[in-house]
Amino acid sequence: MDKHPINELMGTVLSKLHEMVDVSAVIGQSITTPDGITIIPVSRVSVGFGSGGSDFTTKHQQPSQSNPFGGGGGGGMKIDPLAFVVIRDGQVRVMTIEPPAATTVDRLIDGAPELIDKVTATVEKFINDRAEKKAKAAEDNAGSETVSE
Repeated sequence: MDKHPINELMGTVLSKLHEMVDVSAVIGQSITTPDGITIIPVSRVSVGFGSGGSDFTTKHQQPSQSNPFGGGGGGGMKIDPLAFVVIRDGQVRVMTIEPPAATTVDRLIDGAPELIDKVTATVEKFINDRAEKKAKAAEDNAGSETVSE
């Protein structure tokens, strides 16, 4: 079976779109500032394409001739910046650049990572303080036992 012109048309559109889209369009090149902060841009890439065509006959077409073909195709791409990944002193943060949350549930979801970080830091501080108090109490008890002997 001969290759149909619509195959070539779609292949051309897809190959051109493929040339335009690569990983660096979604996850950008990292930028490191002089004070050691690394910033990585993150984007959303939307791609659309379409093609179509038709075979048709002519009045004076010979039976041995293939039908004439008419068609067209096209595509487009849109890149929307979404966020920046910021790495500072071993801490990773995602800073979104989308519009602020409109509902309470959206605000809760947006604030969840920061809340988790704060709770984790508070619990770690509590555990460390408690361990220090136990160590100091054990040290004080060991010191008082040697004095009374």
